[in-house]
Amino acid sequence: MSRIRKIAFEEHFSAVGFGDYSQAFVSQIAPQVAAELNARLSDFGAMRLQEMDKAGIDYVILSQTGPGVQVEPDTAVAIARARENNDFLAAQVARNPERFGGFATLPMQDPQAAADELERAVKVLGFKGALVNGHTNGVYYDGPAYDIFWERMQALDVPLYLHPFDAYGPTHSYSGHPEIAGATWGWGVETATHALRLLFGGVFDRFPGLKVILGHMGEGLPFQRWRFDSRFAVYPCGVKLKRQPSEYIGTNIVITTSGVCSAGALMGAIAEMGPQAVMFSVDYPYESSSIAADFIEQAPMDDATRALVCHGNAERLFKL
Repeated sequence: MSRIRKIAFEEHFSAVGFGDYSQAFVSQIAPQVAAELNARLSDFGAMRLQEMDKAGIDYVILSQTGPGVQVEPDTAVAIARARENNDFLAAQVARNPERFGGFATLPMQDPQAAADELERAVKVLGFKGALVNGHTNGVYYDGPAYDIFWERMQALDVPLYLHPFDAYGPTHSYSGHPEIAGATWGWGVETATHALRLLFGGVFDRFPGLKVILGHMGEGLPFQRWRFDSRFAVYPCGVKLKRQPSEYIGTNIVITTSGVCSAGALMGAIAEMGPQAVMFSVDYPYESSSIAADFIEQAPMDDATRALVCHGNAERLFKL
């Protein structure tokens, strides 16, 4: 079967020694499933490439599976391990640069160090941006301490993929219901909330060139754009923005389809944000590349829109 060309960039690996950080991601998965995931996360050869070829994915940007160094309590260790991870990934990319690119792991415990490591990863290692797994030990990135980081990211003109992780501390509404606290629901709420902190915290007003990517069909944000404008007008709480909240979603905040293979959701997101703000991805190996490819090829889009979503928007964003 002939496939349309695709680029994907919520596609994960795991470096040696990073498995301890990932226990929260796999602790509730059946052991045999976790073992298969770990095998796929550590593979940069035949298994990964066969899945890509089968799905028509020409190129992937790889990122360390979560939560990575975001949960490291020692800042010096986080800085060292982020550098170690990025060097490891750069070596894998160098073996097959036509198929693989890299997202940097960043020690967000220290905004200056994170900015410096991002610059090294982009300028020296050739990475396409960074993926950060949510908050760092309960610290979010909307405060003025992180302006030094956002300024550097804007200057480098690369995006940040804001990837889910657990909320910080127990959330009462999930008590007794672990099935909704993680990937099924809680991670998306947590990540969408972090993105809204950036938006309402004025990060995009201070750094209008920033691009933040949200997976999983935008963690629900595209479908609340109208309500954000309506309710913020009534309850601004002293916050002032240069634009309507909805205007940042589709410009500064762009999304991927990773993990949501629903034609209705896809067409709604495109209708809300425009076809240039929505991009294909899989969330490999946690989701199926073949299912994602079938979905995007069968969704009710015209050919021009499908080409943008499958590869054109990514080519523009990452200068491929």
